[in-house]
Amino acid sequence: MDRPAAANPATARDIILEIVRNMREGLEPLHYSTLPPAIFHIFLHPSDMERLRGILPRILDEARRALDAELESLNKASLGERLKLARHNGPKAVAPEGGWQIRILENTDEDVEPGDIAISSELALPAKDELGSGSMTKRIATRRMSGVESTKQTYDAAPAAPVADAAAFAVIEYEDSSGHKTYRMTKDEIVVGRGGRDYWTDIKLETLPDVSREHFRLRRDPASGQFFLKDLSQLGTTIDGAKAPSSIALEGGEKRDRNLEAPVPATARIGLAGVVFLDFRSTANG
Repeated sequence: MDRPAAANPATARDIILEIVRNMREGLEPLHYSTLPPAIFHIFLHPSDMERLRGILPRILDEARRALDAELESLNKASLGERLKLARHNGPKAVAPEGGWQIRILENTDEDVEPGDIAISSELALPAKDELGSGSMTKRIATRRMSGVESTKQTYDAAPAAPVADAAAFAVIEYEDSSGHKTYRMTKDEIVVGRGGRDYWTDIKLETLPDVSREHFRLRRDPASGQFFLKDLSQLGTTIDGAKAPSSIALEGGEKRDRNLEAPVPATARIGLAGVVFLDFRSTANG
């Protein structure tokens, strides 16, 4: 497929400008302040990633400076405001308390071309005052593909407070490149994988591309409490060393979900492409 952007690699400046655009698109006005997204994941074509690898620390530094400068620009009062002839249009934009968290990653999607920049950012919104109401995470996905810009925003609910093991359906422990993690499953279906643009995951693994962006789905049957695993990966999933059946079939170059699931025992070790292993434990029996 011929794409006009294929011969135009992404420059460091392109990346920084796209990060700033993503931040602007994700601004969330409250009553007294406006919050920007704080966590940014930037996905680049492998050739762009390799070409810019040596200056990635400099790109990250200048991206943070550009974000600070953009907030300052957004907060500048107009001449009318300075002369007290006009009121400020909205609450002041404030930088994230923990600073800007930016990671640049290789985009392994099949349809990506040199010059394409995909960014997924996150903004944790404060919990509402209502009793039992949890916080929300605003996710902002921006793309510059073949020179065309697009934006998509979604909101995901988070638990109001940390969940105890006894209050979860299952507990999953694992270790990826970012360290040891514990995930408490509180809904009837979750998605596990590396995630990325257009790929929502409940357990987002920082690991090798051998693990698919959406590797498997884990489903709990509310009636019986039994867990089932649907393998959606390219390199496979194992349950206690046994290969789970693949639910994906290729027909005429198109992927089709056959809706095949494998039962998961009350305790199991789940392997993803032999790269990452999850220790699963159902809490149904205490």
